Amino acid sequence: MSLQIGDQAPDFKLYSSDLTEISLSAFSGKKVVIHFFPMAFTGTCTEQLCTMRDNFSYYEGINAQVLGISVDSPFALAKFKEVQNYQFPLLSDFNKEVSKAYDAFYDEFVFGLKGVSKRAAFVIDEEGKVLYAEVLEDAKELPDFKAINESLNA
Repeated sequence: MSLQIGDQAPDFKLYSSDLTEISLSAFSGKKVVIHFFPMAFTGTCTEQLCTMRDNFSYYEGINAQVLGISVDSPFALAKFKEVQNYQFPLLSDFNKEVSKAYDAFYDEFVFGLKGVSKRAAFVIDEEGKVLYAEVLEDAKELPDFKAINESLNA
């Protein structure tokens, strides 16, 4: 069952692209914007995260933490972060547990690939409750950035 607005967001611990363990609960007292994306270095994923990068000062200005999550290895994510100059952590859900917990997971993706994160966006409030949830079935679509920002300002 997918997460709904008002649900408690599943906590997690994942390794970042710099091999630091990061948990959702570490950001208690702060709003968190989580972006799941299928694969580093692909067009729509790059556009999704570059939109966050290019508007990072807005999120920083309202004290919101941005996190990107995919099933890529931390090493691939490190290179992706370096090449695209992202200012926020990219987290490796290599074991696919968090993508499944957030119901943002393709059992089967394109080209016969199995076990890939769906494109999704979640806004979590200061107490760990879901303020916004969007899971896209079509990986070519982008999250609704306007709705994400509206949920942060509500």
